[in-house]
Amino acid sequence: MLDKRKFYIDGQWVDPLTPNDLPVINPATEEAVATISMGTAADIDRAVAAARKAFATYSLTSVDERIALLEKLLAIYKRRYDEMARTITLELGAPITMSGEQQADVGVGHLQGFIDGLKRLKMRETLPNGDMLRREPIGVCGLITPWNWPINQIALKVAPALASGCTCVLKPSEFTPLNALLYAEMVHEAGFPAGTFNLVNGDGAECGAALSKHKDIDMMSFTGSTRAGIAVSKDAADTVKRVTLELGGKSPNIVFEDADLEDRIPASVAECFNNSGQSCDAPTRMLVQRSVYDKVVALAEEAGKAAKVGNPQEEGGHIGPLVSHIQFGRVQALIEAGVAEGARVLVGGPGKPEGFEAGYFVRPTIFADVNNTMRIAREEIFGPVLSIIPFDTEEEAIAIANDTPYGLAAYIQTGDPERAERVAARLRAGMVHINGGPHRYGSPFGGYRQSGNGREGGIFGLEDFMEVKTVHRPDAA
Repeated sequence: MLDKRKFYIDGQWVDPLTPNDLPVINPATEEAVATISMGTAADIDRAVAAARKAFATYSLTSVDERIALLEKLLAIYKRRYDEMARTITLELGAPITMSGEQQADVGVGHLQGFIDGLKRLKMRETLPNGDMLRREPIGVCGLITPWNWPINQIALKVAPALASGCTCVLKPSEFTPLNALLYAEMVHEAGFPAGTFNLVNGDGAECGAALSKHKDIDMMSFTGSTRAGIAVSKDAADTVKRVTLELGGKSPNIVFEDADLEDRIPASVAECFNNSGQSCDAPTRMLVQRSVYDKVVALAEEAGKAAKVGNPQEEGGHIGPLVSHIQFGRVQALIEAGVAEGARVLVGGPGKPEGFEAGYFVRPTIFADVNNTMRIAREEIFGPVLSIIPFDTEEEAIAIANDTPYGLAAYIQTGDPERAERVAARLRAGMVHINGGPHRYGSPFGGYRQSGNGREGGIFGLEDFMEVKTVHRPDAA
């Protein structure tokens, strides 16, 4: 059992002001693997005070100084890469192959993207009218990160904050805190000045709200559910601080009749099931042109039956468990709702896979004959569950795709490049993937509507942590 009760505040590992132990559960075994302490508003006050003090000097550091620190952090992360992958597998249940190839890799890719972006971003420039524009760090930042891609969101918030000259307080998910504590060790080893980065474990109701409401926090960056993002925004409103949000999604995947179905359907199913479906941008609504609907359903059923559930500690392309009993219950309830609403179960269904009595494992599930009014088509399930919906025309496909309160990602499968571009332009989503085009490090990540505001990654992610100042000089004309 790992003892991880300490917080990282002002460059030191410190005890919580009030001990409040919480076990960290391995979702594959339902057994405790570590103990953390849950913080209080008083712990947040301590961390914010350290960050505020450090900002006075760290905000004045040069870009070259910050790049040097970030490059040290990158080298340390690469050295401890396998440790990060194993940690994420232990606390999240992501299969070790997936942790190594995807979950841990983002800590390298995003950090390199921010270093590259910082080298290109102009901190001061002269506008065409002769005025000077300066980009300056916004201040002390509160960072709240989720459990599903834990180091991904930590890297997308901590790295740009420190790169921009801000200081920060991180509250990671209490379900997956161990990777965050490991990252704190790396930041410390890299030599970032005391107080620039601080970490307090805790829940949203206590520590998250204390951060969002804090008068000395200048910006909140939150990733999680839309419901929690609304709460962060309301808490932050009284102090009129900047709030950036990366929230939920219900991403459409439009399959036209001219797509390479034998290639794109199995790939689309795999993408939906990746990370056990616990991805905000997962293509969970497959919209299929009616002329190829039966063929697509057959291909999806074949791909779904081939998907395997397995032990996260074993190498391979199998699916792991969900993160917690809470998430397991939510996914089961929505699978049961799909059955009750009359959707046709092609693969999976309620209950656990055979042979997995322990752990929060679910059966990878595919529903056919879904319509966009069903709960499984409208609510974010956050599990390996795919809904297949027929359409007739391009206009109808676009209408169904946009008929959602979310707007994070969208996917298009077609052999017609002109149609791909035409449809992409009309989809109300922050990111559109055409024929399997991947998200690349350094590109902006974020969505429309209830999927959030602001963008993460590269130069766009850096700019969210900066203020723009105009300097009007007498000789501007």
